[in-house]
Parts: sequence; structure tokens; C-alpha cells
Amino acid sequence: MSCFSPASCPRLIVKVGSSLLVTPEGDVRRAWLASLAADLATAVNTGQQIAIVSSGAIALGARRLKLAKGGRASLEDAQAAAATGQIALSQVWAECLAAEGLTAAQMLVTLDDLEDRRRYLNAAATLNRLLTLRVVPVINENDSVATEEIRFGDNDRLAARVAQAAGAQGVLLLSDVDGLYDRDPAQDGATLIAHVARIDAAIEAMAGGSSSGMGSGGMSSKVQAARIATRAGIALAIANGRVDHPLARYVESGRGTLFTAERTATAHKAWLGGRLSVRGTIHVDAGAVAALAQGKSLLPAGAVRIEGQFARGDRVAIAGPDGVFANGLAEYDAADAVRLAGKRSDEAAAILGYSPRAALVHRNHMVLA
Repeated sequence: MSCFSPASCPRLIVKVGSSLLVTPEGDVRRAWLASLAADLATAVNTGQQIAIVSSGAIALGARRLKLAKGGRASLEDAQAAAATGQIALSQVWAECLAAEGLTAAQMLVTLDDLEDRRRYLNAAATLNRLLTLRVVPVINENDSVATEEIRFGDNDRLAARVAQAAGAQGVLLLSDVDGLYDRDPAQDGATLIAHVARIDAAIEAMAGGSSSGMGSGGMSSKVQAARIATRAGIALAIANGRVDHPLARYVESGRGTLFTAERTATAHKAWLGGRLSVRGTIHVDAGAVAALAQGKSLLPAGAVRIEGQFARGDRVAIAGPDGVFANGLAEYDAADAVRLAGKRSDEAAAILGYSPRAALVHRNHMVLA
């Protein structure tokens, strides 16, 4: 069994729950957050790229607005609490990260943002650029505008979706328990499940609801998040965050529950394009075929002809001299792709009249047939 460690992932998503960040009275656990920020700085300074999915806005806002049931008595209360608390949440993250020499960025998303193809590409591009700039994105669901129909409902599943968009190799869910137990951990004889190779009915039966009363997640949502992540080729671990320096502690001890990723090399890319209809074809030369086979993105210079009417974010086929060999999500509308085909990347800005994207189809959003 290969062991998952956050230290082994070039790109990692860390999810922090409300009960870790906020006390039952609605105060931020600043000393604890400072210790986590120190862990993040150590990781980033060694070259790791990390994004945070942070709960806590509703809990913080509910206290300031004096709302009942932690701001979750109604959708309207949750939205008001989120709008109020998000400012405080962003500020405390920015302060703690800045104290460690790190720059924070805020991203608020809804389920629709990651389900809609164009908005997914925009979110993915923003995440990628921030991470390559050594910025730590702090991401939360945009509860102030989300509705019951489009809400993730918890940040565990949001973390798994963000990992897909970011092209991450791992997700670490910091929780108020050590991981998944075979029964309620409060019961005598409860055993921590250290490794899950396959999520089946027995594993799902072990999960329960949120015990803290502050968040909307629980072990059930964590298992669902693990299903999303592992099917996309991303490892996911659950570990106890109720200790100082929780990331460093997990790296040292490995104590928690590891859900190993499916061993399909293109699993996370198949999620991007597998269920979408092909809207067009980009024909490329033999040089581009060879470059894509080596894991490169499709640059305009390699394209020889564009067929079909497609929009940015639509699935397109990529065909070489011997036929279709890949597909992916277009970074340009068909009209602009036609203008760029065969041109060098440094010519794109002058041709289009706006700042160009790096590729016609990015390697993170492409799967070879």
C-alpha cells in the first residue's frame, strides 16, 4: 500500500472546517490558525502549491448578527450571515498568511461555477495562475448568493471539486476527528479505518452526520467527497485538525483515513470531457501530435484547420494526420481559434486585440484517446 502524505503532492487542497476555525462562541481560533499558516509557509517555501477551502463565514457572521441556530435557521439567515462573516474570514486568513510571508487570495464559488463548462475553465485558469505565483487561494462557497438547488451544502465536496479544477494530486480534510471509524468513535471498541481502497456500501454505512453543530458537513459528506476525488484520480485523506500545526502533525504521523486514488492516469481528465458532446474538431500537424503525446498543451502553431462552431469550454476533438487521437475543452471560441491556427503564441495578442490564453486546449483539460 502506498502511503499518502501532503508532502508528496506538488499541488494540494486543504479543507478547514468551521469547528476548527471558530469557537462555539463565534470567535476565531487565531493561535491555531497561526500555527496552520506556519505549516503552509513551510510547505510553500519548499515548492508545494496549496489552496485552502475554508468554512467559517456563516459561523462568524451569525455571531455578529446574533442569529439563532448559528445562522442556519433559514436560507436567508445563512446568506446574511455568510455575507457578514466572509469579510472577517478573509481578513483573518490574509493576516495570518501575511505574518508568514504569504499572499492570500479570495475565491467565492457556487456549484454552478464548477458545473458550467466556461465558468469551470475560468475558475481553473485563475486557480492555476494564483498557485504558480506562490499565492494561497482561500476558497469558500458563495453562500450569500447560492440557492438551495445549487449549493454544495458543505465544503468537503467543494474541496474535491476544487481539486479537480486545480489539477491537484491530493486533498486533506482537516476535521474534528481522526478519520473514518467503523462505528461512532465515542463507542467502546471503535476502530479507525486507516486505508480505504474502495468506497462501497459498508464504508458509506460507517459515516454519520455533523457532530459539531457548526458546519453542514460530517463524515458522510467526507466520504462523498472522497468518492468524487478518488474517481478523478486524486487521493484524499481525513485527519484531525484539533492540534496545533495540524498539517505538520499529519505529515509526521500519517494518522487519519486515506482514500487512495483510482489508478487510471486520465481519470481526472475524463471527468472534464467524458459526458460532453463534441462541438468541433481542431486538426493538428504531426509535430503537435508528438508534443501532446508527451503531455504538452495544444498551442496555436500546431493547428492546421478548425472545423465546427464551438464556444470556449466546449468539448472539441483533436485530429492528427491519422485521425482523432484526443479531445479536450477549448480555450477559445471557434472564430478566434480560426484566426490563431498556425500562428506563433507571441503573435496572438496582436491578432486578437486582447491578452491571449496560453493554448488552444490546455493539457489539464485534455485526454488522449
